[in-house]
Amino acid sequence: MSSSYVLIKIHDNDNVAIILNQGGAPVGAELDNGLVLKEAVPQGHKVSLQVIKVGEKIIRYNEVIGYADKDLDAGCWVSEQVVRMPTPPNLDELPLATREKPKFEPLEGYTFNGYKNADGSAGTKNLLGISTSVQCVAGITDYVVKLIKQTLLPKYPNVDGVVALNHSYGCGVAINAPGAIVPIRTLQNMAKNPNFGGEIMVIGLGCEKLQPHRLLEIDDSQAVNILPNSAAAKRLEDSIVSLQDESHHGFQDMVDHIMEMAEEHLKRLNLRRREPCPISELVVGMQCGGSDAFSGITANPAVGYASDLIVRAGGSVMFSEVTEVRDAIHLLTPRAETVEVGKALLREMQWYDDYLNQGQADRSANTTPGNKKGGLNNIVEKSLGSITKSGNSPIVDVLSPGERIRKRGLNFAATPASDFICGTLQFASGMNVQVFTTGRGTPYGLEVAPVIKVSTNSSLGNRWHDLIDMDAGRMATKEITLEEAGWELFHLILDVASGRKQVAADRLGLHNDLVLFNPAPVT
Repeated sequence: MSSSYVLIKIHDNDNVAIILNQGGAPVGAELDNGLVLKEAVPQGHKVSLQVIKVGEKIIRYNEVIGYADKDLDAGCWVSEQVVRMPTPPNLDELPLATREKPKFEPLEGYTFNGYKNADGSAGTKNLLGISTSVQCVAGITDYVVKLIKQTLLPKYPNVDGVVALNHSYGCGVAINAPGAIVPIRTLQNMAKNPNFGGEIMVIGLGCEKLQPHRLLEIDDSQAVNILPNSAAAKRLEDSIVSLQDESHHGFQDMVDHIMEMAEEHLKRLNLRRREPCPISELVVGMQCGGSDAFSGITANPAVGYASDLIVRAGGSVMFSEVTEVRDAIHLLTPRAETVEVGKALLREMQWYDDYLNQGQADRSANTTPGNKKGGLNNIVEKSLGSITKSGNSPIVDVLSPGERIRKRGLNFAATPASDFICGTLQFASGMNVQVFTTGRGTPYGLEVAPVIKVSTNSSLGNRWHDLIDMDAGRMATKEITLEEAGWELFHLILDVASGRKQVAADRLGLHNDLVLFNPAPVT
């Protein structure tokens, strides 16, 4: 008679496996491989499958995730306290673009119903975006957005909403410092996201360092030389409100000006209709948050399978989170399409190493108390599970933080691992739908783009049944295969991008703030 306590071992060479059972397994429990536990082990945590002596390798995913800090008998709990973290891969010694490209057959016949734009891109939502040039105007922007939703949107039923692109940047900052390019281009590229259809407004104060016209990519010298009644002058007039403009007489006058401008943009947005669009205009951001030990064996591999399907169909996928890639970078550089792409991966790893060093931090700071409670001992183990979101496609390009996507296919978009900063940067890079995997659970969502949340374990999927859009935990219990989960997610992505299905975060109105990444000094 087989035991009811189940182990999940990933690779034949692994000397640890995780407990599947909800609630874990008690001391003395006989596992399905005949092993008897020497100590109680929580769900998702690791069990030593053999004797592991102090200093010996601890192996999961057929990779070293650490070294034993004490002698472990078979059947011991391999907790964070008994594992010493290894050093990260040396960036100077990695193979670049050495893997033979997988022979994927093109996937034809798939489209999504989106909003076509004049530049050839397509949105998955039809939104009016109102950006701010400085935090000082966030209060009035929020006031006006609420008013627009109450009084104007009902007149324009084909517009999905209006979004304030608030942020904490714009003044009191070293605007010309090298790192300032990150928040500035992030704001500029957010305005170009296909979900706004080119209809973007900017509310500024007037005295800020980041002048409003720069968000429309008109620099200071160009702004000075714009001729009256020219197309550029008309664009500024139709898109920018400066609250310090001397023509404004009081708060209500400012509000009326913004409302009049917003209505003109809403009229144009209301003319848009969903229509069949090629998958080539789909840009899917892949992210994880609140990860656990199941992330790398259920949800993230399912995301990786779906990523390959999107790429095969001609679309684009971006994966991110530098600190959750750094310890697995040796598995990614061989997948670079060219040596130049491989070098770009190394460039972003080194840039982030230096950034963390300046702050007297290192990559180990990434792993959260929730990650550890979910069975992830350290950032090495977390990274090995995280990169499975990238599937098996060649990496065609690398984007620095806030850069816009340039090539179709699998892209690495360098971002911090912070959920809301990563989401903001992916949106700036052109993401029009996001897939977000979680093992511990998070109500994270974005108003600017739909976020599909995928649970890594069925305990969470069942408990958060109205917050999770897909339960990949069924893979662990063998209810569905990797292939079935990947195809299910692929079809869900197309349904959400087409407006046929609404994600839980949108249905419930759960939307996080957009948060800029600013590595430059604040003055």
